[in-house]
Amino acid sequence: MKILRTVIVAAALGLSASPALAALDKGAEAPRFTAQGAMAGKPIRVDLATSLKKGPVVLYFFPAAFTSGCNLEAQAFAEAMDDFRKAGATVIGMTGGNTSQLREFSAKHCAGQFPVATASKDLIERYDVSLGLGADKAGWSDRTTYVIDRDGKVAFSYSNLKPQEHVARSLAAVRSLARK
Repeated sequence: MKILRTVIVAAALGLSASPALAALDKGAEAPRFTAQGAMAGKPIRVDLATSLKKGPVVLYFFPAAFTSGCNLEAQAFAEAMDDFRKAGATVIGMTGGNTSQLREFSAKHCAGQFPVATASKDLIERYDVSLGLGADKAGWSDRTTYVIDRDGKVAFSYSNLKPQEHVARSLAAVRSLARK
């Protein structure tokens, strides 16, 4: 019985450590949206179509403001913003969790470098990024990053609850768009 329990726990840990698959494939049309958000502690509206007029968009979904992994990921994106700007990209963070705290989160962990916005349940479904952990986390998204090209098509997607590689992978994808 102890061995079976160990095997089950090991399998569960292995599954949780592996990246999930983002639902929107390369070349898929990215769903358009306008959402309430914040940047540098001030309320704003975020519009994907408007952002795409400037160039590619890195749209990253994160579970909830002021959770440890999400704090780290936002700080990493903030630190890399000069590189994203040089590559011509806009970064937008989206979440369905702890949305009442986005103004403070945008100032503190995003360092006022990029907007974060409320992802509605509908938007989370359209991007197929639901975390799906039960009633207490209903409406939260998983950690998925999309790079959307100027034409509104998904050029890159990466899903993994571990925040460490989202910035590097999305920056590489943006840079590869510039070479085309």
